[in-house]
Amino acid sequence: MPNDLERMERILEWLNEDDPAWSEFLSLITTSWPPYKNDHDLERIRNESRWFATHHPFALSALENRASYVVGSGHRYTVRPKPKAEISPEVLEAIDREVTEFLETNLWQHRQLENQIRLDRDGEVFLRFFDVGGRLVVRYIEPEQVATPPGEKALCGVITDERDAETVRGYWVRWDPIKLDAWERVPAEEVQHRKLNVDFTMPRGLPTLFGVRANLRRVWKLLRNMTTVASIQAAVAIVRMHGAAQVGSVQQFVARMNAAAQTEQQRNQPQTYEKFPPGAIIDVPPGVELKFPAEGINVARYVDAIQAELRAIAARLAMPEYMLSGDASNANYASTMVAEGPAVKMFERLQSQTIWWDCEVIMRALRLAEQAGRLPAGVTQQIIIDAEAPIVQSRNRLQEAQADQILYTMGIVSPQAIAARHGYDYKQEKELIDQANE
Repeated sequence: MPNDLERMERILEWLNEDDPAWSEFLSLITTSWPPYKNDHDLERIRNESRWFATHHPFALSALENRASYVVGSGHRYTVRPKPKAEISPEVLEAIDREVTEFLETNLWQHRQLENQIRLDRDGEVFLRFFDVGGRLVVRYIEPEQVATPPGEKALCGVITDERDAETVRGYWVRWDPIKLDAWERVPAEEVQHRKLNVDFTMPRGLPTLFGVRANLRRVWKLLRNMTTVASIQAAVAIVRMHGAAQVGSVQQFVARMNAAAQTEQQRNQPQTYEKFPPGAIIDVPPGVELKFPAEGINVARYVDAIQAELRAIAARLAMPEYMLSGDASNANYASTMVAEGPAVKMFERLQSQTIWWDCEVIMRALRLAEQAGRLPAGVTQQIIIDAEAPIVQSRNRLQEAQADQILYTMGIVSPQAIAARHGYDYKQEKELIDQANE
């Protein structure tokens, strides 16, 4: 049965903008925000997006490209003292070792990619933190595990302050889907909840594909029907017309048709079609007239309809169309990935958001190291974590190097920042250079 959201979409298709009921219906939609009212609504939205992310080729392309441009080969992190803070080089090296150990222990580069895929696919990511011997270990909580137990007051498993929807107190997590009492109230301090495409006051995120789900459905149907018609047209190789009426040929034709007419087990009705393998040769007896409705269909013209839908999806995602379709005939990388292009701005915005979340996690790991005595007390209050993401825009390496040289000469950027921006490990490269000079 269709849910409330699907019924609204159907009504929108029926109504005309000149209809007096249009404005009334729009007001009804506005009051229905958010699009989920309970765990069941959220599950339906999430399951549809997961189906797209698993089966739909264009949706897969969109999600993979977003992860590739936002995360790429992974972000690089450096630690520096705050202004006027005095930290010895030995302590900074110890902090670097802690950061490196955290990244390696938690496979952070792979986890970064998965975080972005989960964010776009599910609209949210739940990271739970564990203190294991004074070291931070990160694990996922699946979105379907966060729900509201019977009798509890929480919207979709998120426990908020009664007077402030932005202040989260904890999360209800169901570890066993079978046991009714397998619930745990996890404090908000142990969880980092990343969510997309919603306001601060909304408890759960929405998948990135939610706004283009109707377009994705139509693209799927168009592509399926178009290729099906093309496969039918290509399956029949020859139609042999028998001019003379021969009893034997007619009997053979009837016998073959009877053998192909298999009854359906569920409905117990005879099939009204015959299956032809690829390259089939059809023998037609006298008196039988063959018509191929699909013969006059130009399958190629439906490509334009698919491209129109893909443009709408690309517009929603602020991505060039070729990142979805793989067709770069109407665009090129240099013109779409310029510094001021919408795709570059969108990817850089997502990168900054990811950096903020990641640095918050790394700071948690350093605070645990401080509590365990591996770092001096209070040192985490005197440092800043910087992160460098891969460059998104179309690159001119010579111009970048010249710009970096000017900024370094002016004392605006450090060599560490320049190395990270170009994908190099400054400390490792410096050691290699010193070895080469020796």
